[in-house]
Amino acid sequence: MEKKEKKIPLINWQPPMVKVLYALIPLVLASVYFFGWRCLLVIGTVNLAGFLMEYLFVRNWKEPVSAAVFVTSTLLALSLPPSIPLWMAVVGIVFGVVFGKMVFGGFGKNIFNPALTGRAFLYVSFAIPMTGKWNEPASGIPGGFAKFTTDAVTSATPMAAIKAGNAAPPFLSLLLGNTAGSMGETCALLIILGGLYLIWKKAANFRIVLGCFIGMMLLQGTFWLMHIRHAPDPLTTFLAGSVAFGLFFFTTDPISAAQTDEGRWIYGFVIGILTVIIRNFSAWPEGMMFAILLGNMFAPITDYYIREFKARKKKVVAAA
Repeated sequence: MEKKEKKIPLINWQPPMVKVLYALIPLVLASVYFFGWRCLLVIGTVNLAGFLMEYLFVRNWKEPVSAAVFVTSTLLALSLPPSIPLWMAVVGIVFGVVFGKMVFGGFGKNIFNPALTGRAFLYVSFAIPMTGKWNEPASGIPGGFAKFTTDAVTSATPMAAIKAGNAAPPFLSLLLGNTAGSMGETCALLIILGGLYLIWKKAANFRIVLGCFIGMMLLQGTFWLMHIRHAPDPLTTFLAGSVAFGLFFFTTDPISAAQTDEGRWIYGFVIGILTVIIRNFSAWPEGMMFAILLGNMFAPITDYYIREFKARKKKVVAAA
């Protein structure tokens, strides 16, 4: 009697990835409230394209699509401007899935964060749509739930305005999200709550988060006290732009981040430092994306030397 082949499920719903999706639901709803239903169209389109692209690869490997692709797609979509053309968003997720994950062998083997890989490609390829056009956030009730999209404006995001020497928006606006910016990055309050949920559920490592936060606050606080290049205060830096979103949802990617406990502290701290340096001394008002990708690059070698150091220390102790 021939043995039947085991049926492969279409999607592998990894519990940690599902928890991240839960944490992103409030940010998806907030994007609709602030910028209209078009945000949901962008998020849905990007998720469909990401799923199909990964499926084209894993069907030949006889593996299921990982739930991580929905995390990647949702994170990428939420990091984009509300007015991003749909075709451009699709290009970003296709590039991120293919060159950020599948070329390395699929889930669990990638070096770089796939969502940021796709976003970096869009950032350097389509600078004006990615940085030069923003939407006015809706307010009141029902907000963007009564609109397909909000009015497009050319006003700068909070960090771009600060970098140009203008005053920062009020803390309350940054906390509640009533500012121009990417779809899911404006409401710091929901981002923080979602991040704390991930830490509580152990879907995000607190060492990376604290390391990054400490590194960023120390260096930004130093620049602020020294009045270097219009450097804002550390709290504004944390609440404005992509720092909080990147801190909780991108640095803590369990695949592309450091794997040792000591490495996680170093990895997070270095990303925090690099973010501040890039923000204050480069042409880009946002530095989190490039800082995390640089951190991804050095995470494996950091873990390697930490393990080597521990192994040598163990041999010395054993010999003594």
